[in-house]
Amino acid sequence: MEEMTYEEASRKLEEIIEKLESGTLSMSEAVKLFEEGKSLTKICYEHIEKAKGKLTEVKEVLGKLVEE
Repeated sequence: MEEMTYEEASRKLEEIIEKLESGTLSMSEAVKLFEEGKSLTKICYEHIEKAKGKLTEVKEVLGKLVEE
């Protein structure tokens, strides 16, 4: 899967969830979409973890500035 932004992956994941919830898919289509959803979930999680890391760095720098 190509590099996706969090927003792109999240939007695609929502589309997949809607399709899965519709109940109109064949078993093979549902399994394929489920697997794609797992990959998209991983992409979203990685973006969130990366953002958390950056926020932690900013918090530490700001904390040091306040202490000075």
